[in-house]
Amino acid sequence: MTEKKMTIRLETKDDHRNVENLTREAFWNVYRPGCMEHYVLHCYRDDPAFVPELDFVMELDGQLIGQVIYVRSEIDCDDGRKVPIMTFGPIGIVPAYKRQGYGKQLLDYSMGKAKEMGAGALAITGNTLFYGKSGFVVASTKGIRYADADPDDTVVPYFLIKELETGFLDSITGTYHDPESYLVAERDPEGFEAFEARFPPKEKKKLPGQIF
Repeated sequence: MTEKKMTIRLETKDDHRNVENLTREAFWNVYRPGCMEHYVLHCYRDDPAFVPELDFVMELDGQLIGQVIYVRSEIDCDDGRKVPIMTFGPIGIVPAYKRQGYGKQLLDYSMGKAKEMGAGALAITGNTLFYGKSGFVVASTKGIRYADADPDDTVVPYFLIKELETGFLDSITGTYHDPESYLVAERDPEGFEAFEARFPPKEKKKLPGQIF
């Protein structure tokens, strides 16, 4: 059997619609009935924090099967400093290719490129069972709090961080704020609904394990 050729390359403008559709398929009914991740991705491209050098797609024999997008973010330190880091996501894989290692390959490749660009750390919200395989830990273990968490939560198990530069967080404690476009769907529901109307109808389902 011929082995399929996997490639990772930068996204182009011609990819935008296909990538948004891929992201919609990848996240549909996963965390909530329907999904909003494709709108977040769409808005990130116009965000000043967007990092076009880290906007990747994955292909298998020329078929688009994955994507990841990065934006700049920062930690508001307790000593008054603002330390620049990065965040990423959505990172999506076509449902038929999930749980086959492609997501980790795409993530690890893109993190290597982020390190080459000088990023000292990455912060995300996500599942530690997946991201832990790539070295992410619960951010509170490194002294970093999540601004959007309940103030009474001392540990936020889904808020994760990874040092790309060893020791980067050693002298840092503070609070992380999501980029503006991350919450765009909640802040602009009319814009989201208008965007969603451009796609074929899909059934929204309330399923076990959803968090919204």
